[in-house]
Order: sequence, then C-alpha cells, then structure tokens
Amino acid sequence: MNDFSRYLSIHKTEKFRKPRSKNPFTFSFRVVLSIMPYVRASSHPLVAHKISILRNKNTKPKQIRELMHEIGQLLAYEATADLPLKTAELQQSPLGSYSSVEIEPKIGLVPILRSGISFVNALQELIPTARILHLGIFREKISLQPVEYYNKLPSEPNVDQVIVLEPMIATGGTAIAAVSILKDWGIKSKIKFITTVASRQGLDNLHKKHPDVEVFVGVIDEILDDHGYIVPGLGDAGDRLFDTPSA
Repeated sequence: MNDFSRYLSIHKTEKFRKPRSKNPFTFSFRVVLSIMPYVRASSHPLVAHKISILRNKNTKPKQIRELMHEIGQLLAYEATADLPLKTAELQQSPLGSYSSVEIEPKIGLVPILRSGISFVNALQELIPTARILHLGIFREKISLQPVEYYNKLPSEPNVDQVIVLEPMIATGGTAIAAVSILKDWGIKSKIKFITTVASRQGLDNLHKKHPDVEVFVGVIDEILDDHGYIVPGLGDAGDRLFDTPSA
C-alpha cells in the first residue's frame, strides 16, 4: 500500500467528492458533503469554526468582515475546482522550461448588494482577472419579495461563467431573482452560487426555479421564521457587516 492509499484508509470517515473531469487540477481533497444533488455543503472544520464565531451576536463588524472574507475564500476553493485550464506560453523556471496553464473561461463575480460585496476581495485575490458585475436587490419587508434597484451589467455578456456572491439564502427570492436576471442577460453556462448560510426551504425554492444552479454553502439551517429570517442564522448580514441598525 502506497502513502496515498494509506492516507485514504485512515481518513475515510466521509465521502470524498469525485473529480468532475480527468484533469488532475480539478480534484479537490477537501471533504464536501452533498446534502442535495445541486448543493455542496462544506464539512471543512475551518468553515464550521468561522461560522460559529460569525453567528455570535457579540462578534464585532470588523471581525464579521474578516470572517466573511476567509469563509468566501474557503468556499471559492471548492466552487472553482472544476474550472477548465488551457495551455499557455512556455515558461522558464530556475531549473528548466515548463508548459504554463491558465484558467480558460472569463469569470464574472456577481455580488448582490449590499452584503455580497463582502466576498468580492476574497475571490479577486484568487481570480485577479475576474470581472465584477454588481446587482442591487433587496427584500421587501412585508411581502418578502425581491426588488431590483441597481443593475450594472453591460449591454452584452462579457464573461463565460459567473459566480453569484450572497452571504445568505433565506427564502430564496433574492437568489432566484439574481439568477433570472443573469439568464435574461444572456449567461448560458452553469451559474454558481457562493453563500455562507442558507435555509433548506430557500435552497429548495431556488432549485425549483433554477435546477441547473450549483450552490456552495457553509452551513444549512432548517428553520425559517415568519419574518423570513434564518434561525439560528446570523442575523441581518448587511447590518452586521457595516454596523448599521435595523430599520
């Protein structure tokens, strides 16, 4: 038995996600539990630890922003595991030449204002060439229906794939609206969604409207209260990020 086989036999407490292609760069060794066919819920201990701190009502806005950044990068690692590569120019290392590779598709990051911008720097650090496409959508408090108030998409799509950034999926209404806008804009390839906390009901609602969207989530909570808030959740993400009182 080689070292890698021995490692798997020792650590085989969870199911490893199978690689999506034969490309060795797309195989992720981080444990991911598939709660639903379209959802990748992280079981990484760092994600669980950081979300536990994030939930705490005494955590200050500065630390909230730092935690969102760190969680965003951990989830982005998984969400980008199947990005196709292309061969680029021949390069020279200190000891010899090698064939370099680059990410093939043009990636668009779509933060949903306002809390979605907490993920932007995290993903830009990983994908510096990504384009940022802002959408402003808020949830009306009485009807809980999404209201679009800002759209900075170009007239024609200038990216091949998009990753929607939104720290929470509660009822799923905002997520559904964002994906619908992107599809109407002309995005034909698979749309991915990165979120920290989601309700099971919100995920189900999103899947019913857009079954092709893949969601990468830090944790799934079971309860959605009468006001459309996730319980225990983490409260209003925007208010906690930017230290603004709830209206």
